[in-house]
Parts: sequence; C-alpha cells; structure tokens
Amino acid sequence: LVEVHRCDQREALVVKGLFESEGIPVLIRSRIPQSVYPFTVGAQGEAVLLVPRADADRSRRLLSG
Repeated sequence: LVEVHRCDQREALVVKGLFESEGIPVLIRSRIPQSVYPFTVGAQGEAVLLVPRADADRSRRLLSG
C-alpha cells in the first residue's frame, strides 16, 4: 500500500467513498484514539489514505479533479 492523501477524518471518509465507487480499495490510517470527545487537536486528527501501488496514479488523478 502507498500513501496518496493526507486530510482530516471527515474528508478521508468522502475520499474513501470516491475511491471505492471507482473500484479502488482504500485503507484509512488515523491517529485519532478511541474517545468519547468529538474533537481533535492539530495533526492528531490527521488521516492518511492508502491504496494499492497499482491504483496510486489513478487515485491521485481522481483527487486532482
């Protein structure tokens, strides 16, 4: 798997839906610990989207519009 995008958790879920609708499997790696508090601080809330290497270029093209 390779990293194709970094963003907040909400955007990550939208991008995940886009990739999956195009048949691209995606994994979201997040630093958000399990918590009852609905907020994050700085990079703690960052999510990293990972896709198979074979789909990386296509994923980046989808993100660029």
